[in-house]
Amino acid sequence: MKEKLYRFMMGRYGSDQFNRFLMLLGLVFFVISVFGVRGFYLGGLACLIYAYFRMLSRNTYKRSLENNRYLQYESKVKRYLSGWKRNLEQRKTHHIYKCPSCRQKIRIPRGKGKIEIRCPKCGQTFIKKS
Repeated sequence: MKEKLYRFMMGRYGSDQFNRFLMLLGLVFFVISVFGVRGFYLGGLACLIYAYFRMLSRNTYKRSLENNRYLQYESKVKRYLSGWKRNLEQRKTHHIYKCPSCRQKIRIPRGKGKIEIRCPKCGQTFIKKS
């Protein structure tokens, strides 16, 4: 039985990160559809059908391009979320201001009162409360 499956999958694309994401998204849609939202059931079904289509496809070049595009998008989202998390952690000890002229972010420690801030990028000075 294993040999038949191996022979069947020979030359086919198989599973990758994008397929795992599609299957997980389909599962989440199915769970949401249990609560009575009809459109999510169809969305989950579409995700699973597309994931199996990708898995059984013989056009490995296009499937790998799709996976690469997904990985690029995923890395952008992860970078954005990690920066957002870092900013939330820093807000306990620092204020983060933007320069009014060049929009450069400037990090100032809290508890110093009113201070004059000089932008390291453009050199403009402005007064803010820390």
